[in-house]
Amino acid sequence: MYQTVLLDLDGTLTDSGEGIFNCVEYALEKFGIKVENRESLRRFVGPPLMKSFQTYYAFSDEQAAEAVKYYRERYRDVGLFENVVYDGIVEMLRELSEKGMDLIVATSKPETFTLRIMDHFDLAKYFTLIVGSDDEKGRNTKGKVIAHALTTYAKQKDISLEKAKEQAIMVGDRHHDVDGAKENGIETVGILWGYGDREELVSAGAKYIAELPEKVVEILN
Repeated sequence: MYQTVLLDLDGTLTDSGEGIFNCVEYALEKFGIKVENRESLRRFVGPPLMKSFQTYYAFSDEQAAEAVKYYRERYRDVGLFENVVYDGIVEMLRELSEKGMDLIVATSKPETFTLRIMDHFDLAKYFTLIVGSDDEKGRNTKGKVIAHALTTYAKQKDISLEKAKEQAIMVGDRHHDVDGAKENGIETVGILWGYGDREELVSAGAKYIAELPEKVVEILN
């Protein structure tokens, strides 16, 4: 039924929490804000940074943009690799690839960072396409990232966009993954080893829930 599997990066393929927490703290310190509870920063894993700074710290557009600049100042050289691949992910990717499925990364992380991470952890070899956000091109929401990934994939395979959507499914750990998939008319496997929970994913409308990477393989079979 599914030929194309789109996968989130942060909280799905890799546990990037340490790097994200450290870089958010670094950015907030520039505004004189001290984080009392690091666990509260879990909500920054997944959504676009601008939106998170605005939502959780009431930053204006200008403040949020400056905070993102500070965040990336630390992230590009240090935070990028404060990161680890989840157990079972390599095996999951290998099995799906061996079954002939086309794998695509679709993440809200900037594409330049995404490519470096995928190469660093030797994961890029499993993927047909790697797509991240790109503010300059207006690709700044999960829905737009997924739309670009599907359009690019359809062109590569010389099939219609409708056909690409019919055979595609999104795998991710947050409601943003589900929301973005629904915007594009595709279903979602919500996963529980990342930063979302069952209630969040079910409420958002995930069709399937997977506790472990091997369960994703079962579902897609």
